[in-house]
Parts: sequence; structure tokens; C-alpha cells
Amino acid sequence: MSDKAIFLDRDGTLIEDPGYINNPKQVKLLDGAAEALIEFGAMGYKLVVVSNQSGVARGIVSEKVLGEIHNRLKQLLAEKGAFLDKIYYCPYHPEGVVAKYREESDYRKPSPGMLLAAAEEMDIDLEKSWAIGDSSRDIEAGLQAGCKTILINRPLHYEQPKPGEPKPDYKAINIKEAVNIVKQYHRSADRSASQTESTPTEQTQPVVSKVEPPMLQLEERLDFAHHGQANQPEPTEPPPFLPLTRGRGATEEQEISNDRTEQLLESILSHVKSMQRADMFGEFSMIRFMAGVVQVIVLLCLLLTIWFLMGPNRQDNAVFISLGFAMVLQVMSLTFYIMQRRK
Repeated sequence: MSDKAIFLDRDGTLIEDPGYINNPKQVKLLDGAAEALIEFGAMGYKLVVVSNQSGVARGIVSEKVLGEIHNRLKQLLAEKGAFLDKIYYCPYHPEGVVAKYREESDYRKPSPGMLLAAAEEMDIDLEKSWAIGDSSRDIEAGLQAGCKTILINRPLHYEQPKPGEPKPDYKAINIKEAVNIVKQYHRSADRSASQTESTPTEQTQPVVSKVEPPMLQLEERLDFAHHGQANQPEPTEPPPFLPLTRGRGATEEQEISNDRTEQLLESILSHVKSMQRADMFGEFSMIRFMAGVVQVIVLLCLLLTIWFLMGPNRQDNAVFISLGFAMVLQVMSLTFYIMQRRK
């Protein structure tokens, strides 16, 4: 029996993405990455990293150093009790400066080559597997391989999808939410399977005795009263709040109604969660905090400028100084926001 797997991108999904990493000291786990791998493993998934590493073709990092980087990643995960089953990477790029790696490759995402190779070597059922990454390349590779896909789209790095880009099956703020999505998928699948197993087949349906429904009895009573036969015995009133239906059709209608109610409640709950999930999964950033503080100081400088202009003794020098400070601080604030976005 084939195994199932979680195919994970490396940079921006498991570790921070400062650009081209060319030193093991640059490897820093993203918040919750190790815990997410542990939970995926507990659900029976093999954990496989599939990563484009064009830095090798561009001469930025050698394959030897890349191996050290991956060993550092494994070490950091092991310190938190997590592990990876295998790491696949593609060092090729058609515009590389290293002749050995200057070519197009089926292993380079968005092509699904690495996922297909892993499936063959590790006996993985791709239809039961997931591809998780932070770019459209990861999603397209997963879809071509036949996996379900989750796009990691963090609020500070959110990008509008471009026309023609493949649409992921699900979206998440970070890998912690991706774990919740996979868990919810399994709960829904298990619930559907249990409902299918509990539904009796046509051959095993119990015989339902035909009993006149209370509504028909009530109509007969009214008809009898209309013809002066009020002395007929009164029918038994049904218990309050019980549906006036019968047989198998009643059971199916109730099940359909219950399913629709459950779907509506799940939809409402999902909507409420989505409104707050950015706060739930957000990460504190000192750079963003400093940018906010500088922005407040800019506002104070502008207020001082207005005060100097409107004051009885207008001070042009003070106005220009305040405006100058406001402009410089505003540039600083924008710089902090850009640094945070690239972090």
C-alpha cells in the first residue's frame, strides 16, 4: 500500500527567505514550522521538501554548501523533535552562469518532476498527498502531480493572483493554518465515510408498516364533523414538535435538513474565523513596531508645523525645520515597512 506525503517548499514555508541563502548560519525556522511537521507526521504523512535552488546555477552557492544548509535545517528541526524524510532540490536554471547547471529541467518547479521522482522512489500515492508552498510555482507543480494544494500567503507578503495563474485548493496565512486545513479535510472525509457506511442498502431496508399520518386523521375528523358525525372517536394527537411525516422519506428529509443546517453553521464559523485569522496567526515584528512609532512622530511634526503657521508670531524657520523632520522621518518609516516586507 502506497504512502501519502506532504510536499513542502523550503524558503518562505519552513524557513525565512532573505533572498539566496548561501550560508548555514542564515537558516532560521519560521514560527510553528517544526510543530507543523510533527503534526503532519502524526497524521501519517511522509515529509518531503521540494525546492528550486537556482542559486547553484547562478554561482551564488555550491552544492556542497547547499548540503550544509540542509543539514543545518535538519538539525534545527531535530532540536524541536521534528524531522524530514527527504529533501529534493533542483540546481538548474536556463540563465545560470555555471555551465554544468545552465539548462532547463523537468525537476524545476512549476514542472512536477521532483514530486514525481519522490513518488516513484518513496512509493507515494500523489492523490492522497498535499503540496504546500508560498508561490504559484509550488501550486502548479502540485496540481500537475495530482496533489491537493495549499498556498501560504502571509498578510505582509500578500500578492494578488495574476491572470492565468493556477488556483490553489486552499489558502493559509502560514504553515500552522495549513495544518488546520489538512485536519479539517480529514474530519470532513471521515464524516462522509461514516455516513456512507451507516446508510442501509436497498436490500437491507427494514419493512415500514403503513400507518395513516396524523394529518390525514385530522382531515377525516373535520370531514366527519362537517357531515354531523361528531360522535366518532377522537384521533390521538401527535406529540408536539414531531414532524408529521412517515416512512423512509421522512428520515431522508430529516437527514438532508440536518446536513444543510450543519453546512450553514460550518460556513458561518469559517467566515468568523477568516475575519480574525490574521490576528490569530500574526507574528510580532520589532521593525513594524518601530515603523509605527516613527509614523506617530511624523504626525506630531506635522501638527507642530500647523501650530507654527497659525500662531500669532509666525516662525518660517520653525515651519521648514518641522516639515524637514516630517519628511525625513516619513522616509525612515517607509524604509522600515520595506525591510519588514522583505524579511
